[in-house]
Amino acid sequence: MRYVPLTVLTACAVATPAFATQYLSPEQTQKLMFPEADAFRSQQVSLDAAQMRQVEQLAGLPARSVQWRVVGAYKGDALLGYMVLDDVVGKFELISYAVGVNPDASVRQVEILSYRESHGSEIRLPAWRRQFVGKSARSGELRIGAGINNISGATLSCTHITDGVRRIAAVAQVALGR
Repeated sequence: MRYVPLTVLTACAVATPAFATQYLSPEQTQKLMFPEADAFRSQQVSLDAAQMRQVEQLAGLPARSVQWRVVGAYKGDALLGYMVLDDVVGKFELISYAVGVNPDASVRQVEILSYRESHGSEIRLPAWRRQFVGKSARSGELRIGAGINNISGATLSCTHITDGVRRIAAVAQVALGR
C-alpha cells in the first residue's frame, strides 16, 4: 500500500474545475454592435441622486452604480448609439456582457463577453439574446415571463442578465436618451 499525505488528499478533494470563457473583447463587441461606425468614444456617465431614483423607478431594481462604462458609436458626427458594459453574478461567478443602445434608449443588441459558470451558457444563443432587441425600460417587456423567455438550466443567468439589461435600459433612458 502506498502512503499519500493527508494534505495531498485534502487538496484533491476540494479542487474544482474552473470554467471561464472569454468570447469577445469590448473592442470586438463595439465593432460587432455598430459595424457602420467609424469612431468610438468612451464616455464618463455618472448618475446623480435624482437620476439614481429615476433608474430605480424605471427598472424596478436598485440602480446599483453611479458610474457606468459607456462607449458612444459615431459615423462622422452622427451618434449611432452606445455600448454599455456591465457584469452580473450568474449563479456564483460574474458574467460580463454589453448592451448596445440606440439613441432613443431602446436595446439594439446584447452580447455576452465572458461567461465563467459551469452551466447556463445557453444565454449566448443568438435566439435568446434577440428577445431584447427593440425593447426599452418603459416597455415593461424586459422581464422573464413578460417579453423574455427563460432557459431551463440557466434560470439564474437568464434572470440576472435580464435584470441587468433592464437596468441599463433605464440608465440609457435617464442619462443617454434624447
